[in-house]
Amino acid sequence: QGQLVESGGGLVQAGDSLRLSCAASTRTFRGYAMGWFRQTPGKEREFVAAINWSGTDVYYADSVRFRFAISRDNTKNTVYLQMNALKPEDTAVYYCARRTGSSVYSRTSYDYWGQGTQVTVSS
Repeated sequence: QGQLVESGGGLVQAGDSLRLSCAASTRTFRGYAMGWFRQTPGKEREFVAAINWSGTDVYYADSVRFRFAISRDNTKNTVYLQMNALKPEDTAVYYCARRTGSSVYSRTSYDYWGQGTQVTVSS
């Protein structure tokens, strides 16, 4: 119950692409908006992208807009984060989370979190 499992992280070079996946149980996933956050040591977890249940509304942090794309497959209970043109400053642990609150951008609006997947971008 409430389990989110991220995958797809790794070590890449600047300019490369990665696709992160976040799989959930039907009970956790169905009907909910989802989001991706990231965190580096010593910093607060920051918003990256979010998507509503139907996939019609998406939101991005300015730092990743036009490079990252969030999507979801509701038949597979999975949300994705396609990351293109990666930069060293994208290096972080990436987390997916389920949103139950009103603010798309605030960590406090998200209740269930995955364990995170490490993304490292070398220059």
